[in-house]
Amino acid sequence: MDCFAQETTKLDISLYAFQKRFRNRLRKAFGNTLPGGAIVWQGMVLIIALAFAGAAHADPLAGNADCQIATFPNTMPTWGKEQITASRMMDADYIATTAPLWDADPMNITVVVETGDHKVSVLNGDSFEVLDRFAAPIGVRGDLSFSPDGRYAFILSCDGWVQKYDIWSLAPVGRVRAGLKAQSMAISADGKWLAVANDLPNTLSILSTGDLSVGTLYEVTGDETPSLVSGVHTNPTRESFVLALKDVPAIWEVFYGPNPPTISFTHDWRIEGPVAQTNPFPIRKITRAGILGDFGFDSSYEYIIGATGPGDGVMVVDLVIGQKVAELDLSGTPQFSQGAIWNHRGTTVIATTHLNESIVSVIDMSNWKVVARIPTHGAGLAVRSHENSGYLWADTFFGRNRDMVHVIDKHTLEIVTTLRPVPGATIAQVEFTRDGRQALVLVWGDDSAVIVYDTETLEELTRLPMSNPSGAYNVWNRITSREGSGG
Repeated sequence: MDCFAQETTKLDISLYAFQKRFRNRLRKAFGNTLPGGAIVWQGMVLIIALAFAGAAHADPLAGNADCQIATFPNTMPTWGKEQITASRMMDADYIATTAPLWDADPMNITVVVETGDHKVSVLNGDSFEVLDRFAAPIGVRGDLSFSPDGRYAFILSCDGWVQKYDIWSLAPVGRVRAGLKAQSMAISADGKWLAVANDLPNTLSILSTGDLSVGTLYEVTGDETPSLVSGVHTNPTRESFVLALKDVPAIWEVFYGPNPPTISFTHDWRIEGPVAQTNPFPIRKITRAGILGDFGFDSSYEYIIGATGPGDGVMVVDLVIGQKVAELDLSGTPQFSQGAIWNHRGTTVIATTHLNESIVSVIDMSNWKVVARIPTHGAGLAVRSHENSGYLWADTFFGRNRDMVHVIDKHTLEIVTTLRPVPGATIAQVEFTRDGRQALVLVWGDDSAVIVYDTETLEELTRLPMSNPSGAYNVWNRITSREGSGG
């Protein structure tokens, strides 16, 4: 679960819509600098930003576990390569083992981020035994990536800290602060680089996964206008990071592979061969598509599909030609990065929840047509599935019935049953074991836990008490691009 989802947990969606409109109006009036005394909706609380104009704020999130920002300084805080490098801390006691210290399937390990007490648990995916439980940065929210071999986990906190953890050795390796407030993170397909999109300051930090050093740092702007980022994802087939800018109509594609394409119209590589790049992370900027919100890829990774800026439509962008190729009349801010992809009656489809509509939409990705709209009991965050399961699992995270999870038949596209494991609680996420035979349902509340279900009988198998688990990540499901895995 990303930082955005965590911060809007208890916020009614109408207030979220108000927040976006109000923020945009303030920006139109004052630019990116808001005056002291401005009233701003930020996450779950109403903040009155008093007397901040001109004040120096080296760390606006210090001691703030909820990652709330009440400060809109006249000058954007400085957090560049020098500050990132100075924050880097490698664990002097870390010793890398040559094999796992535990007897379990390394590909069926599940890592659970617990926001209640800022801990991370490492589970044996077969027995559900807790192999380790360690402290994470205070602002941890559940944005996690694995190295391609599944050995290392990289955990992002909302206040910009990236923690590296060795699953085999059950030991922390080090940490670095990529920004002062982070939005999301992605790991390159070759496992060499991390891309961290920051809201404060507006930067993209690219870090080495080996020693957490800075590869490069970009200021995120469009036409010299600073912009937040809707999300950053890795594109394995194109060897690039793709990020959508939230405040200006632009999509960035940052290449990390050994032979990035030449961003030019004057060179034909088919005749003259590849050109040496002086910049190891060249940026291609797509500016004709419009403002894109949350987005995901199709199975080929050639197309990205996402909600338009205001959340009242959907567009599809072809990354090869760099242009918008389709529009869908689909309101309610669908969450394609949290969707599930599978083959439905001979065609590839994606199912997605909506942030402010009680519905699950299913889209045919061959013609970009909506094939089904499935009513639910509330607006949701994610649809999850597994290639070995015949069901979709859709939460109602943003709805008033947020203690429910719908189980939907992938063939008939009808709700089979609605589970309500802890009345009055919140269903945060669903993850699967490597073989898809068990589903792990994350529950927040007084009786927070990870509840394990049999994905065929839909019967509860066991409950693992945890402290508000916000994200569960199975190694195999996350390092392989497999049908139904979503995201």
